[in-house]
Amino acid sequence: MSAPSERILIVDFGSQVTQLIARRIRETGVYCEIVPYNKAGDIFESFAPKAVVLSGGPASVTHAGTPRAPQKIFEAGIPVLGICYGQQAMCAQLGGKVESSDYREFGRAFVDVKEPCALFEGVWQVGGREQVWMSHGDRVTELPPGFRVVGASESAPFAIIADDARRFYGVMFHPEVVHTPHGADLLRNFVHTVAGCGGDWNMAAFRDQEIAKIREQVGDGRVICGLSGGVDSAVTAVLVHEAIGDQLTCVFVDTGMLRAEEGEQVVGLFRDHFNIPLVHSKAADTFLGKLKGVDDPEKKRKIIGATFIDVFEAEAKKIGGADFLAQGTLYPDVIESVSFDGGPSVTIKSHHNVGGLPERMNMRLVEPLRELFKDEVRVLGRELGLPEAFVGRHPFPGPGLAIRVPGEITEEKLEILRKADAIYLEEIRNAGLYDAIWQAFAVLLPVRTVGVMGDGRTYDHVCALRAVTSTDGMTADYYPFDHEFLGRTATRIINEVKGINRVVYDVTSKPPGTIEWE
Repeated sequence: MSAPSERILIVDFGSQVTQLIARRIRETGVYCEIVPYNKAGDIFESFAPKAVVLSGGPASVTHAGTPRAPQKIFEAGIPVLGICYGQQAMCAQLGGKVESSDYREFGRAFVDVKEPCALFEGVWQVGGREQVWMSHGDRVTELPPGFRVVGASESAPFAIIADDARRFYGVMFHPEVVHTPHGADLLRNFVHTVAGCGGDWNMAAFRDQEIAKIREQVGDGRVICGLSGGVDSAVTAVLVHEAIGDQLTCVFVDTGMLRAEEGEQVVGLFRDHFNIPLVHSKAADTFLGKLKGVDDPEKKRKIIGATFIDVFEAEAKKIGGADFLAQGTLYPDVIESVSFDGGPSVTIKSHHNVGGLPERMNMRLVEPLRELFKDEVRVLGRELGLPEAFVGRHPFPGPGLAIRVPGEITEEKLEILRKADAIYLEEIRNAGLYDAIWQAFAVLLPVRTVGVMGDGRTYDHVCALRAVTSTDGMTADYYPFDHEFLGRTATRIINEVKGINRVVYDVTSKPPGTIEWE
């Protein structure tokens, strides 16, 4: 399949929510790609976008040497939308002025709509006040020639600007985040009303496009794909198999840290349902041996990642070697590990090889889901024919129960947690809440408490329950269970799982840019 004819280019200046721009645009049925600002000039002409979006970013336009957009973008005669830093860069490059300000805006703010504009036609009314999400310290103090002010906030007199003749627009807030209630509608207006895109791109088109990319990348090479038991690796495997057939061999590494019965489910799905070549590597003893005596969570992640690589190398040799390693890296994995290509890197999700594989592995990565969010992966999974019970499964990280057991990991602790976790999920399903929750899991806390059960004292573990709602994994809020549910679930866990005498519920939220408690 050829690339979509209607395409939007997103120039990334390093914002942690740049991918949300792509997500919102794709939701309108238009294909888009993200490219780092320092590579945008090289691909601009060949990509031939119908419009360009300039993302936000952490830098200050007022400082020398900070990122700028390729000047050719402003000379191409196509619409451009600058968001936050993108607006400031556009103004600075087109003859306006940007200065540091003592009046910063971070979080919820309100914009007064001053004049009509194609960007918010049919969404906002002139004279109205609209809630938005701000995140800026600098502000525009002088507009470039041709621009007019169409919206202002308390600390940003040029909060929304427009050059109607050139179809250039700039906003100092983030329309891509859910905290700007009508932000998605503004992006839809830009893509459809301003840029004139029709909107015929969908996940079926993405599937065809990625299959073509995989075939081009792999050629006649062999691919090994690691199955973890989660949705991401499963969708990756089925997509790659559809592209190259038996050139793919899946390796399911049973770490001994999976949830109850997950190993059997994975083997049954891929061997029986999809007939995909599968190696089942039972490596629980190896992983537990490597983790013995280790209680630091980051060390555990690194040990698990390194052991995965060792197991893969061994299995790859057994099957005659492989040229590529396919893995289910998603965009939240990337964005939380590398802010943008060529920019500062902060390693957070160290169990993903987001920066590449060790040279000694002599394999290249195939990552067809790298630009997708979890819910988009689920849509793709349905498109590929994966069973709904598997597609709708809550996210489960590669290290599995290892990061749900703070402190040293033992087989006894894993078995206690596995039983408690199974009861928790069973109660959620029984209550009809599984699909309303984005992720739920139990944690065996590294503390023990004295309790009385029957006529005797106990000195056992504390189990924490966690459940959150989310759309994309970038932000999350705890699920508000009622007391009856929590009481029923806690009673079952304490009565049925030997080794636990107390259950607590975690109500921590995950605002933008933070790491979920593990």
